[in-house]
Amino acid sequence: MKISFHGAAGCVTGSNYLIETDRFRFVVDCGMFQGNKTLKENNYRAFTYDPATIDFALVTHAHIDHTGLFPKLVKHGFKGPIYATPPTVDLLKHLLPDSAHIQEIEVMQKNRRNERKGLPPIEPIYDGTDAANAIALMKGVEHYASFAPVAGCKVTFHNAGHVLGSSFIEIELEDKGKKRKIIFSGDLGEDDKPILNDPDRFTETDFLVVESTYGNRNREQNSKEDRLAGLAEVFKRAEKRGGKLIIPAFALERTQDLLHDILILKQQKKISGIKVVVDSPLATEITKVFVKYPECYDEDASEIMKKMGGLFDHPDFRFTNSVDESKALNDEKRIVILSASGMCDAGRIKHHLKHNLWNPANTVLFVGYQAEGTLGRLLLEGAKTVRIHGEEVAVGAQIEQITGYSGHADQNGLINWLSGVKEVRQQVFVVHGEPDAADEFAALLNSKFGFRAVAPRMNEVFELLADQPSAKPVKITPARPVETPKSVDSHNLYAELMLKLAEFMRSSKDEKTRRETLSKILSQV
Repeated sequence: MKISFHGAAGCVTGSNYLIETDRFRFVVDCGMFQGNKTLKENNYRAFTYDPATIDFALVTHAHIDHTGLFPKLVKHGFKGPIYATPPTVDLLKHLLPDSAHIQEIEVMQKNRRNERKGLPPIEPIYDGTDAANAIALMKGVEHYASFAPVAGCKVTFHNAGHVLGSSFIEIELEDKGKKRKIIFSGDLGEDDKPILNDPDRFTETDFLVVESTYGNRNREQNSKEDRLAGLAEVFKRAEKRGGKLIIPAFALERTQDLLHDILILKQQKKISGIKVVVDSPLATEITKVFVKYPECYDEDASEIMKKMGGLFDHPDFRFTNSVDESKALNDEKRIVILSASGMCDAGRIKHHLKHNLWNPANTVLFVGYQAEGTLGRLLLEGAKTVRIHGEEVAVGAQIEQITGYSGHADQNGLINWLSGVKEVRQQVFVVHGEPDAADEFAALLNSKFGFRAVAPRMNEVFELLADQPSAKPVKITPARPVETPKSVDSHNLYAELMLKLAEFMRSSKDEKTRRETLSKILSQV
């Protein structure tokens, strides 16, 4: 029995884990790599295993960095069932076609540029047909309803409190007369987050695969009251500035969390009647899925629904659909725009930033994690100029950030989730974190709980049947070892260089200085 790590190992995105026994093979998650261009190039590479040999797949939750390559898996030969909770299946019916559309549009734009450069065309990772074929293989299984995908394997989904329908997965395996239990945490939410019930706990397992997005840091501790007060203050400051309040928000979960809290603040009359526009057709459809599953709501959300008649119903809320409606927002003032994507690396949010970042009257509010190399991270780190759609855009808007909306438990939250675990008999694999975060969290688990924890890297393979655990997991040298790309890659550095060169040319008035400086740079390349 073996486990191998084909994504979210040495990085945060691309979750994909392969379990192999003598009788069957299956994957847990099959996610898309997100972040800088070097990391995203992994999406175009061939799988390091043959998809046609995989018997079934399990899904922790609907986020694209955990599901976005299932259409590619199907395109290259996978034909087995894909098991997920019913809300996850319903969400993926919208998310995967949207992802396919993004692939097709981005490739069309790249091929136009490639044609002008004399470069060969490229193909999308997958298309809408592949997404539809993947959705057709999905089977909904309720939380806590144990099932057997094949003989010798029992699976149970438990609530992970991360997004609607999210799970940590308990898997009981039998191979060569030996039994092993392995738990995949997926992504874990914090206690007392908006809308959803708190994550479930477990007490024992043989192996644990645990996320570490915030494995080496803690966020400022905010209660629900602190979170609402912080959001209200940003609204008030933005209105005083007289411009737009633009909030990059993922279509899944963050948009719904914000609508939930804005509705509360409006109900309490702590913010004005300012109009709130959700400029994302995908977010609109996902909000409808949230409405479909009120049994997933916590007590606060259930109470709001009873009082208001609906969790996302308010006369100040407006949902756009067409591109023309989105563009028309350029002419509106004193409005709030919620638009995807949450890290500003794709979607309509880039259009809004391109047209509004320059204006000091506007405010941009970040409410979630911004990965290294993304436009969102650059803005948070104080960039004065950024490149959007190939153009330089000055940053004049007020950049704000509030905590309390992360879908991920921080280090304390992860430790709290693990505090009730009485026994991990074999090993802990720490995944879904930048190398420093994963390594530090693994060391913390070893010192605090006495676990045998390690942070795997891409394509590493480990044996699961050893009876006596060693100080380190039994590792099998992978056939195709891959170095995890750096968070800041050459494409990021190139973009930074272009911005600095442009600023140098504008600010330097001396031709001799410009010529000598540029000659030095050219001599190095």
